[in-house]
Formats: sequence, C-alpha cells, structure tokens
Amino acid sequence: MFILIPLCLVFAALVLFSEEKKHYVPAAVFKGLASLCFVILGFICTPGGRTADRLIAGLILGAIADVLLNLRNILKEKAKLVFLVGILVFLLGHILYLTAVLPLTDHKPAAVLTGVVLTALFIRWIFTKVTAEKVFKAFGIVYVGAIIVLNSVALFNLIEHRSPFTVCFMIGALLFLVSDIILILNTFGSESRLRLRVVNLTLYYIGQLLIAISLSLLAGV
Repeated sequence: MFILIPLCLVFAALVLFSEEKKHYVPAAVFKGLASLCFVILGFICTPGGRTADRLIAGLILGAIADVLLNLRNILKEKAKLVFLVGILVFLLGHILYLTAVLPLTDHKPAAVLTGVVLTALFIRWIFTKVTAEKVFKAFGIVYVGAIIVLNSVALFNLIEHRSPFTVCFMIGALLFLVSDIILILNTFGSESRLRLRVVNLTLYYIGQLLIAISLSLLAGV
C-alpha cells in the first residue's frame, strides 16, 4: 500500500519532466501509470459496499480522464474534442464521488445550496481571469459546479460527522478543487507557467491518493 504513494508521485514527476521536454507520448504513459497507482490503492483500501464502490468508480474515471487530457498533446487535430471528453469523464467521476458522500449528509439541501452559491461566486471571479471559447465555458461551469458542490457536501459531512473518513476525504476533495482552479488559470489564463503545472499535478495526485486512502477509513461511518 505505502509503495504506491511514492510511486505515484515519482510517475507524476516523470510526467512533468516529459512535458517540459515536449515528449508527449511518454508523458501520457507516465500519467496513466501515476493514475493507476491511486486506482490500485483504492482497491486495496476498499471495505466494499455502495459508498466504496462509487468512490472506486470515481477513481477509475479520474484515471481515464487523466490520460485523455494528455492525449490532446498527441492528437493535435482533435485536441479540443479530446480535452472536452476528458473534462466530461472527470465530471462523471465527480458525480460519482458526490453520490457516494451525499447520503452521509444530514442537511442535504443546505449543503447543495451552499455549493451552488459558491459556484456562482467562483464563476463570476474566474471569468475575469481567463478567456475561453463558449463551449469550454459551458463545460467549465458544470464541471466546476460539480466539484464545488462536492466540496460543500464534504465540508458538511466533516462538521456533522467528524471522523477519520470525513477528514481524509475533505482534504482530498479540497486539494482536487485547488488543483483544478490552478489548471484552469494555467490553461486559459494569459500565460502558462511550469510552476503552476507542478503545483497543479502535485495537489491533484495527493488529493486522489487521499480519496483512495479514505476508503480504508469508511468502516463505522
């Protein structure tokens, strides 16, 4: 179990190195291997049951989306389509995460409404920082909305039912959200920066690893 965590981060570092050298095929391979690590970790940690199964499915979709996002650098003629499909797969993963943890929430309407309000505020801010085509904006609003609502629900779970699982999952989901914000700024902002890409990938993989590890803490929740 503990071998998979540093192994995932090593593969992530190789992704960054390969991207910097513009070796996009190895980068996609290393991305897949890094993501495979958190999927395997999830299977090792899972206690079984509906909540765990949905979290595992979310991890698998995240791994698929990871590779798709990097394939846009290889399939340049279809880069836009591949990117949008990757975002769609990530969105489905977030929805699975949400359906896994929402049943644990006592105040479901309040948690979801809080997420919707925060999404509206975030979208208003982020559109002052980035420029993108309408199709990307439409996908982005739905995608960002899903992960912010997920974080809102996770926060409500943490407040209502403080446990090792809710703490671990909340941190993982929050790091995932921050990594996505950085990805948006780095992809659609005025200037792409390597250091933002480093922070983006680092937070993303730590977040997914924590979500995978949280499966081992589900017992008794």
